Order: sequence, then C-alpha cells, then structure tokens
Amino acid sequence: MTVRPFDLIGFDLDGTLLDTSGDLAMALNHALGTIGRNPLPVTDVQKMVGRGARIMLARALAATGDAPQTLIDQLYPIVIAHYEAHIADLSRPYPGVVAALEGLSARGYRLAVCTNKIERLARLVLAELGMAHHFVAIVGGDTTPQLKPDPAPLLAMIDTAGGGRTLFVGDSDNDILAARAAGVASVAVSFGYVEGDPAELGADALIQEFGELVPLVEEWTNR
Repeated sequence: MTVRPFDLIGFDLDGTLLDTSGDLAMALNHALGTIGRNPLPVTDVQKMVGRGARIMLARALAATGDAPQTLIDQLYPIVIAHYEAHIADLSRPYPGVVAALEGLSARGYRLAVCTNKIERLARLVLAELGMAHHFVAIVGGDTTPQLKPDPAPLLAMIDTAGGGRTLFVGDSDNDILAARAAGVASVAVSFGYVEGDPAELGADALIQEFGELVPLVEEWTNR
C-alpha cells in the first residue's frame, strides 16, 4: 500500500492558485480615480498584493501621493465594493491549477485555502471560477485576528480541514514564514507576485509550473 506523505495540501490564493491582479488593479484604480490620482499598471499592483486589502490600498496611495489613514478609511469600502462586483472579470487560475487539484483529490489528498484576502471574497472568486468544490476549508484574512505570516490562519485552516500532515503552497514570504512557524512543509511557486527571487524564500521546494506539483508531492518521501 502506498503511504501518502501528507493528508492535507493547503494553498495561498492570489499569486498562487489565481492570477487576480487584473481585477485588483481595476478596483484600486477606480478608487484612486475618485480622488484624482493616476492609475497604476498591473505590474505595480502585483507587488502590493499579499498582506490584505488595506495594506494594498495604503501602498497604492503611497505610490501615487500621500497615504493618510483618513484617506485609506475613505477609499477602502470603494475598493472592496468595486472588487466584489467585478471579482472574476479578469481573474483566472494559473495554467495547470485545475488539473493539479483534480489529480491531488483523486489521490486522496484533502485540499484547503489560506489567504489574506477577506474570506467572503475568497469564497466568492473561487465560486465564480467554479473551483470552490475542491476545498474542504477556506480561511481568509478576517477568519482569524491575525494575517499571514503569523501562523494562526494556517493553523486554523489545518484545524478546519480536519488536521493531519500538511503541505502549504504559496508565492511569498508571508506563506513560507507562516508554514515554517506552523511547523509544516512548504512549496513556493516561481510565477506569483513575490518581489525578488522565489528560490530565496526558503521553501522546502520550488515549482516552475503546477504540472510539477503532483509528482513532487508523490515523491516527497524520497526527498
């Protein structure tokens, strides 16, 4: 009998499972336009993603002028409302994601998501893209009081998903640091929104595309 190296495979969302940068940029630029700020290119917005919508907005404001807390509070609901209304206009799973999820599920792995995106928005975008059924747990940035890189959201994901030996897949230091603090193995993807070299994140493994994930997981015990 083949012994699986893990019981649960967890995933970050933005920059890992999904390229959401187009819709996030549209929402940010809509809000910036309401105060006469210039729009930001998608490539700039990608570098602002990862620590939740408020920090993303604060970074966008800082990149286009000043970023007082009063302005963040004013524009935050505008960003969220626009994003929620257009959450899957441009967002798509990265190549090979759906096949990898199906392959892991077929081999008996439970799958879950842990993201710093607001939970209801994470659930909505996955539902809109027809992907929500793959996951036994979805933990968002407001599910626990803490955000990644704190391990609390990742531990909540593991607990909600039924526990067990866990591997976490992400694209940023938030993900790899949270996995390390939670005591679980990690895989970094090379194609996400991280600044710098993904190989330097300190993950246990690095993949260039999702087609590599199922073989990597299956061979983990031989590493």
